[in-house]
Amino acid sequence: MEKTNVYDAIPLEKFVFAQTEDISHDKKPETKPVGYLEDALRRFAKNKGAIVAAIVIFIMVLFAIFVPFFTQYQVSYFDTYFSYTQPKCSLFENTSFWDGCKELQTNLKTFTYYYAMGQETGHNAVKNQEYTLTEDGEYHFRLDTYHMNGVVYKNLSMEEYYALQEYQNETGIQVIYPMVAKRDRPTSVDYEADGNIYYKTEAKGGKTQIVYDDDGNIIPVYNSYPASIMENGIGLDQYNSLRVEGEEGFLEDEQTCYYSYALVTPSGVQVRVNYYEYYTFYHSEILNDGIGNPSFLFGTTGTGKDILTCLSSGARFSFIFAIIVAVSNLIVGAIYGSIAGYYGGRLDLVMERITDILGAVPTMIVITLLKLHMGTASQALALFITFFLLGWIGMGRRTRMQFYRFKNQEYVLSARTLGASDKRLMFKHIFPNAIGTLVTDFALVIPFMIYSETSLSYLGIINLATGNITSVGTLIAAGQASLATAPFVAMFPSIFLALLMLSFNLFGNGLRDAFNPSLRGTEG
Repeated sequence: MEKTNVYDAIPLEKFVFAQTEDISHDKKPETKPVGYLEDALRRFAKNKGAIVAAIVIFIMVLFAIFVPFFTQYQVSYFDTYFSYTQPKCSLFENTSFWDGCKELQTNLKTFTYYYAMGQETGHNAVKNQEYTLTEDGEYHFRLDTYHMNGVVYKNLSMEEYYALQEYQNETGIQVIYPMVAKRDRPTSVDYEADGNIYYKTEAKGGKTQIVYDDDGNIIPVYNSYPASIMENGIGLDQYNSLRVEGEEGFLEDEQTCYYSYALVTPSGVQVRVNYYEYYTFYHSEILNDGIGNPSFLFGTTGTGKDILTCLSSGARFSFIFAIIVAVSNLIVGAIYGSIAGYYGGRLDLVMERITDILGAVPTMIVITLLKLHMGTASQALALFITFFLLGWIGMGRRTRMQFYRFKNQEYVLSARTLGASDKRLMFKHIFPNAIGTLVTDFALVIPFMIYSETSLSYLGIINLATGNITSVGTLIAAGQASLATAPFVAMFPSIFLALLMLSFNLFGNGLRDAFNPSLRGTEG
C-alpha cells in the first residue's frame, strides 16, 4: 500500500513562518502581578458577611475607645439615690419609650406619695401628672425614675448651706423646701426619715395613713416661725433666699409667720432639698467634676453606676486584655508548633506530652490558685497569667498539624534540595500555609478571652469591679438579681457580648478563607 505524505493534504499557503511577536508566551503580561496580601484582601472583600462583621467590630472598638472620654461619669462614680434608674434619651423624653420612666400600677396611698412630689416641687414623679384609674380602683401611671426620689433630708455644713442659697439666688432654681417639724413627721420606721412626707399623717395599726381635708386634698404641715423674731429679714434658720411660690408671710394665731427652711444642728443645718436639683448643685458647685443634670443613656445599676460608662470602659479593658493574650498565645503557639511539626520524631513526642499535661490542667483550678496566692488586688494579672500559660496550646497544635501537612510537599522538597536552610523552609515555605488557620484562631481568641472573662466574672470566681476597672461580665452579674424588675442592667452588656461573639466568628471565617493559599487566584 502506497504511503501518503501527511503534508500533501495541507495546502502550502498554510505553511507560514511564525513571527516572534505573535508567540503568546513571549509576550509581556498585560496585567500586573497580584501579591498574596492583595489577593487575600480581594477575596475577603467579596465576603459580605465578613465585611458587615468587620464594620460592627470597628464600631464596637470605637465605642470602647471614645465613649469613656465623652461621658460625664467615671467608672468609680455611683449614687445610690439613682439606683436602677431607667435608660433615658433626651430625643424620646416626650414619648413613652426610652424616657427614663417605668409603668406602675398601685393603690391610692402610693399614688398620692408620688403625685404629691410634683405638687410641691414641680418635678413630677408621675410623668406629666397623668394617670388612669383602673376598674379595680388602682392608679396606673408612668413613674419618672429621675424624680421619684423627690425631696430628701440633708445635713449640711453652714458653708454648704450658704453656698446653696447663693446658688438658688443666681439660678432662680428652688432647691431648698420648707422643713417639717420632727413632731409632725411620721412615726413609722419606713417614713420617719422620708422628706417627701410634708403633709399630715396619722398612725393606724402600726401603719402610716395620710390625712385628707374635706375636699380630699393633702394637708401640708410645714414648720414656721413668727416674723417678730426675724432680724433684717432673716429668721432662726439663717435663710435668706428663694421661698416657695406664694409664700409672702401668712397669718397664724393672729400674727405673721414664715416657713422655716432649715433646722440648726450642732454641726450645721438639716434641710429638705429636691434631690434632682441638689445633685446638679453638688456636682457643679461643690465637687466641680463636670457632671450636670443626672442623665443615664443606658440606665444605672443597683449601686447607681452609669451602665454606659461601665460598659464602654469594661469593653475597652476586655479588648486590650484579649488582644494582649491573643498576641502572646500566637507568638508562643506558632513557634512551639513550628518546631514540633517540622522536626517531628522524638522531639515532637516530648513536646506533645508537655502540651498534653498542660492541657489537662483545668483553667478554673489554675485561676483559683493564682487568685488565692496573689490576693484580690491582682485578679486581672492572675487572669492574664492563666490564659498565657494555657491559651497557646490550641494554636501550637494547629500550627504543628499544618507543618505535618505541608513539610513533605514537592515545593518544600525542591527548596531543601536547592540548599534552603531549616529556618527558610519553616518560615518562608511552610509557615505561610498556616497563616489562614492562625489568623482565624487569633481572631477567635479575642472573643473567647472576653467570653471566658465574662463567664468567670458572672460566676463570681473573679471580680474586676475595683476602683476604675470593670468588665462586661461584672455588669451582667450585677443585673442578675434584677432581671424581673430592671432587665436593662443585664440587657445592654448581654447584647454587646452577643454581637461581639457573632461578629468575630463571621470575621474569623472570612479571614480564614481570605488567607487560605489554596484559594489564591480564585473568585471565591
